[in-house]
Amino acid sequence: MDQEAIQKPKHKKHNQTQASSNETLPLPGLPNHLAQLCLAKINPSILFSVCHSWRRLIYSPSFPPFFSLYALLSPPPDHNPNSPIQFSSLDPISNTWTSLPSPPSDPPLHLLHRHPAFLSRKLPIQTLSVSGCLVLVAATNHQFKPALPRPLVFQPLSNQWSFGPPLPKPRRWCAAGTVGGKVYVASGMGTTYRGDVARSMEEWDMRRKEVSASWVKKAGLKDGRFSREAVEAIGYRGKLWMVNVKGNAIKEGAVYDVEKDTWQDMPQGMLGGWNGPTATSINDDDHHHHDHDAMYVVDESKGVLSKYVDENDCWEVVMDSVVLREAEQVCAGRGRVCVVCANGTRIVVVDVAAPPPRIWVVEPPPMLQVVAVHILPRMCRPD
Repeated sequence: MDQEAIQKPKHKKHNQTQASSNETLPLPGLPNHLAQLCLAKINPSILFSVCHSWRRLIYSPSFPPFFSLYALLSPPPDHNPNSPIQFSSLDPISNTWTSLPSPPSDPPLHLLHRHPAFLSRKLPIQTLSVSGCLVLVAATNHQFKPALPRPLVFQPLSNQWSFGPPLPKPRRWCAAGTVGGKVYVASGMGTTYRGDVARSMEEWDMRRKEVSASWVKKAGLKDGRFSREAVEAIGYRGKLWMVNVKGNAIKEGAVYDVEKDTWQDMPQGMLGGWNGPTATSINDDDHHHHDHDAMYVVDESKGVLSKYVDENDCWEVVMDSVVLREAEQVCAGRGRVCVVCANGTRIVVVDVAAPPPRIWVVEPPPMLQVVAVHILPRMCRPD
């Protein structure tokens, strides 16, 4: 009797240990690296619903990441204008918003999106997605000066923020874009307008990881007309494409050839249909073949999503919907076009890979409005 009482707990402990060991293995009986190769071929949403060990696996650094929607968020206009900008990610599998880690506090980050004296005007915060990272490039602080002396970079796969090299001339209201893993900043203004800054162009190669990496001066614009407001410089087929005025107003276009370091005029068909926020969908920021690049524009007044046809220099309608009206910002990737609409109160997602395209609306977190969205790899989660 006493002997049984002693042995029984040992047997139970053995079973618990064995069960715990099996729970930590993706596929019991297979080495972890082989198990991950097998499971990587299965849709992560299926793995998420099977068991806790597989759920942990799909968020681990060693597992191929699926893609999530990242958002810059601001309190509504009737809240304290000094409330900080927030950063969140929407997990497409669990359909939950998760806050990003706080950016570095030294120096403190002060990004002004609204000011009590200018409630009808939103101050731009310019962000890019570059090589799987979220990059903050330019913004205004509470003293109406450039808020970012150097870019701020968030790496989802490590859940860490880092700084880029200092800008030779920090600026706001500039043209910002990316091609081939490089960040470009053109025109804009500092604390006050300066002609040399308004005509300048700088390049930062994010692929260079050494500490000595810095901005490189490139061919400048012919004038300072692109410093009137924040401009998206759209990377498309190895070039940067931009217009100097948003919306349906009369505008000028410019194209920067990255390889030749030269500027040229924008084709008339492209310029004529550029009537709202624009974005490109590319397979890989670091890839040098651009045949599958796709450029999309949303007509902010009509709610029409169109795709640029390079061969004919025209825009082809993809779909139109009333929910796409009042479009403010757009990102594209992985067969989706995501559009911030209606003063940041909704995100409209269009599946452009589906025939016909499907559309649905994503709500931002409670009591917050969307400033900008990006499609990036999901964040890793600690075990």
